[in-house]
Amino acid sequence: MSSWWTTIGGGTRPAARFRVVALPHAGGWPSAFRSWWQVLPADVELVVAQLPGRGARIGEQPLTRVEPLVDALARCLADLPELPYAVIGHSFGSVLAYELTRTMEQKGLAPELLAVSARQPPCFAGEPPSTHLRSDADLLEHLLDIGGIAPQLMDRADLVRPSLRAIRADLEAMERYERPLSGTGVPILALGAADDPVVDADRLHLWSLETTGGFRRLMFTGGHFYLYEAPHAAAVARHLVAGRTGAPGGGRVPRPPRRPAPLPAGDPEHSLEETS
Repeated sequence: MSSWWTTIGGGTRPAARFRVVALPHAGGWPSAFRSWWQVLPADVELVVAQLPGRGARIGEQPLTRVEPLVDALARCLADLPELPYAVIGHSFGSVLAYELTRTMEQKGLAPELLAVSARQPPCFAGEPPSTHLRSDADLLEHLLDIGGIAPQLMDRADLVRPSLRAIRADLEAMERYERPLSGTGVPILALGAADDPVVDADRLHLWSLETTGGFRRLMFTGGHFYLYEAPHAAAVARHLVAGRTGAPGGGRVPRPPRRPAPLPAGDPEHSLEETS
């Protein structure tokens, strides 16, 4: 396993038939997805991005552009043992997940599904690139407002300051990111929370413009960081691996069909919408 990816849950699973590739929010550590390992089937491997400036790489300088991050992530992901896989990104991680999917598709190693969470699509103009320029106090207040930091940590500058450096770098990368000229053929599942204070849920359907494959939208409640709550993680995980873990592992992943595999409906904690 390279420094850019880490396996959550005790290392690579030798009997794995499927892989979930996850990218956390701005400044997020791999541990953000710790609840996911507990809800995935035993034959599904969970691999999470570990960017410079956090986790085991806390001493490294964070990068402030999407392109070099994706180049390194794609190169190291291609070196892993080949398995069918899905990609999921949360917030800033959705930007990386989208670009990673496009890059892997160009390598002939496309995922079966791309899930993007809590992030408006690239086709929708974002806010002026200023959040990463806020003072420490203003940035901490913003994180507190969206549920990105525990209130008891607001007065622990010694613990928070290293994380702020990575958060600023990721925010700058996200705010300077521009929509690519072409999208992907991989089906997209757009995820969000109706009560997210950061992302307008009505904009999530515009992710359908970024793919020539299938598109679905799945909504929850729970604020901007809903995805890390175990019940929501379990519900989304079922959609990522449904009907896929029974296939033999190994081999290159073919270009996905224009329509995705059917996604299960009927979970009581969410609603499922499809856009044609």
